[in-house]
Amino acid sequence: MKVIASSLRKGNVVEMDGKLYVVLKAENFHPGKGTPTTSVDMRRISDGVKVAERWRTTEMVEKASIDEREYDYLYDDAEGFHFMNPETYEQVTVSADVVGEDKVFLTEGIKVYLQTFEDVAISLELPQKVVVEITETEPVVKGQTASSSYKPAICSNGVRIMVPPHIDAGTRVVINTVDRSYVERAKD
Repeated sequence: MKVIASSLRKGNVVEMDGKLYVVLKAENFHPGKGTPTTSVDMRRISDGVKVAERWRTTEMVEKASIDEREYDYLYDDAEGFHFMNPETYEQVTVSADVVGEDKVFLTEGIKVYLQTFEDVAISLELPQKVVVEITETEPVVKGQTASSSYKPAICSNGVRIMVPPHIDAGTRVVINTVDRSYVERAKD
């Protein structure tokens, strides 16, 4: 199915020259003068080679039809990361290069969307928000509370984020998995 280049997003699969590529990053540039372009970083599915491509935003690109389903994360070992389809109980093993930096958010039972092409996992989409516990943070400096200053903190999964001054170690917070930013204090 053909789509315009500016509509490409992370996780989409593009077909070029008979090969499939998964989009890692897509940015649209609109200069004051000249033609708007879309710059896309992709990984070739067959061998993992990274490719950068640039199209005019109105150019048509072939988007491959892929299967996207919800899976439950089970565990990881030397073979890779193991997920289970909650409807059929069928298990899928995903390689570490597909999971990438998102592995820090994988906790037992978390529901993710796996995109597969011909039964091979090519992309993983995490929930937009996850709850983590703050394990380490700096103490509040008196007089800093007037401005909306943030302080660095380390989460239980090792991710470093910036949190408001009232958040202490042991507090459970919601963070955005896309940009790894603090959203709010957990409601539980």
